[in-house]
Amino acid sequence: MSEHAQPNAALQAALDALPALAAAIGEEAAARETRRELPFEAFARFRESKLGTLRFPLEWGGLGGSLEDVFHVIATLGAHESNVAHALRIHFDQTEALLLSPRTPFNEQQIKRVAEGAIFGGASTEAGTSRPGEITTQLKREGDHFRLTGRKYYSTGTAFSDYARLNVQDEHGEPVIAIVPVTREGFSVIDDWDGMGQRMTASGSLEFNNLLVYADEITPRTLSTLAGRQGGALRQLHLVAVAAGIVRNVVEDAKRYVLRHGRPVLHSPAPSAREDAFIQQVIGEISAHSHAIDALVRENARVLDRSSRAIRNGQADAESLVLEGALATARTQLVVSKLALYSAERMFEAGGASATARAHNFDRHWRNLRTIFSHNPLLHKARVIGDYALNGVTTHLTEGRVF
Repeated sequence: MSEHAQPNAALQAALDALPALAAAIGEEAAARETRRELPFEAFARFRESKLGTLRFPLEWGGLGGSLEDVFHVIATLGAHESNVAHALRIHFDQTEALLLSPRTPFNEQQIKRVAEGAIFGGASTEAGTSRPGEITTQLKREGDHFRLTGRKYYSTGTAFSDYARLNVQDEHGEPVIAIVPVTREGFSVIDDWDGMGQRMTASGSLEFNNLLVYADEITPRTLSTLAGRQGGALRQLHLVAVAAGIVRNVVEDAKRYVLRHGRPVLHSPAPSAREDAFIQQVIGEISAHSHAIDALVRENARVLDRSSRAIRNGQADAESLVLEGALATARTQLVVSKLALYSAERMFEAGGASATARAHNFDRHWRNLRTIFSHNPLLHKARVIGDYALNGVTTHLTEGRVF
C-alpha cells in the first residue's frame, strides 16, 4: 500500500502471501533457464493469488492496491524469477489503462475478464518495418466482423495469457486496439525469442492467419491522453522494478556462493571467504546498490500513484503530475541501469573462476539486465531529460510513446 493508506483484509492477505508465492515460482529458476523451460506453472500459481486484480478497486472485484503495491509485487517476483515478473508487463499496463479510462462497453468487458482472473498479453511491435513502432498489420472487413492476417513480435507474456491486446490498423488505416482470446483459431504463439537474456518471457512472434475479430473487440488507440502518457511511464517503471528484483537476486546469489563455496584468495590472511575483507567489501557494495535501487523504485511508484489519482479524480494539476511522473521514471531508469549492471558484473569479485561455472548460471543476471535496459536507448532518454532541463522541451515526454 501507499504511505497514506491502510490495506484492506483481502489485499493484506495477498501481500502477506507474496514471499511464499515468489519463492515457489523461483524454485530451480536458474536451472530452468538453461533448459529454456517456459514458466507456465508459475502463471498458474499467479492466477490463484488474485494479484492480477491488484489495481482494481474492491467494487470492481479487485484488491484495491496502489502502484507502490504493484511494483513491490513485480520486484519481489523478479528477485526469484525475473521472466515471470517481466511477462506481467502488458497485464498491469492493461489494468491501469482500464482504471484510468472511461467506462465504455469495450472496457467493461475487459474489467469483467480481469476480475474473473484473466491474464492479458499481446503485442504492438512488428519486425522488419523501416522504423520501430510502425504498424502495418491491418484489419480487413468481412461483413459485420473483420479478419486479421500478419505477424507481431515482442509478444512478451502472451504464451501465458488468456487474452491478447493487439495494436493494429483498422480498415481505414487508423490505429486501433483489438483484444482477442489467445485460443481462437488462426492465432499462433511462436517461441522464437532469441535474446541473450530474459529468455523465458515468451517475447517472440504472434502469427495471425485469417483471425476472426469481432467489431466489439476493437477500440480506438490513443497515446497522447493523460491515461496514455501515464501508461508509457508505467511500462518503463515495470522494467526497472524487474531490474530491482534481479539485483536483489544478485546479492542473494553472491552471499550464498561465499557462504557455501567461497574460499579466500591465495594471498588473503583470512581463514574463510566470509571473513575476507575484500569479499566483505564486494557484498557490502552490491547490497548498498540494491538498497538504493529499491528506494528509487519505491519513490518513483509513489510519484506515479499521485499522477494516477489525479487522472482518476480529474484534478486540475493532473497534467503537471503526469509530466512529473514521466521525468521521474526516465531519471530513475538512467540511474538504476548503471547501478544494476555494475552490481551484476561486480558480484564475480566475490568468487573467482569457480563462480563462473555454468552450474551456477550467475551470468544470467547481467544478461537479463542488459536485455531489459536495451529495450529503449538510454542515451536518448538522457538527452530528453537534458533538453527539458535546459530548454523546457517536452516533446518526447508528452507524446505517450515509450521513448
